[in-house]
Amino acid sequence: MKVNNAEIVISAVSQKQYPGDRLPEIALAGRSNVGKSSFINKLINRKNLARTSSKPGKTQTLNFYKINDVFYFVDVPGYGYAKVSKKEREKWGVMMEEYFETRETLKAVLLITDIRHEPTNDDIQMYHFLKHYDLRVIIVATKLDKVPKNKRASHVKRTKKALEMDEEDHLLPFSSETGEGKEEAWRLLSQYI
Repeated sequence: MKVNNAEIVISAVSQKQYPGDRLPEIALAGRSNVGKSSFINKLINRKNLARTSSKPGKTQTLNFYKINDVFYFVDVPGYGYAKVSKKEREKWGVMMEEYFETRETLKAVLLITDIRHEPTNDDIQMYHFLKHYDLRVIIVATKLDKVPKNKRASHVKRTKKALEMDEEDHLLPFSSETGEGKEEAWRLLSQYI
């Protein structure tokens, strides 16, 4: 998809703030600092529409990015970051649960993982949480450029096994550095938008 128009519409903390235009939504979930913002920026060919940070835990709201006036990317707060207070994490959990549980326009969730490492307990828990709500999940295994080509297949297999992935879900190896996986990402996303 050629992206001509991309803008952040709202940073929401509750249902009443979600956009009301009924466009399809693709959510991005993942650990803090795993590359959700870099993924969005790479897909839309922008340097910093979605703000990246070297400090984990920066996304504290549901950020709705309208793409080509056709659909939204929804960046949700990252999980697994210890320096955020327990109370703050609980608040994010309630906000995310409300979104995943009630949003009718949510068509799929991109669960962003780091292909270099086995999925964490938080990744596994998030995958099963999403499946509990019967959501379509695409695993985006980022930082592909950091893994030697001859080891990629084993890293993909390890990720699928650790998550106990359903057959109908896809795993997409991806690099925000090189753009590898970008065409495949748009191919997969086009089924939902």
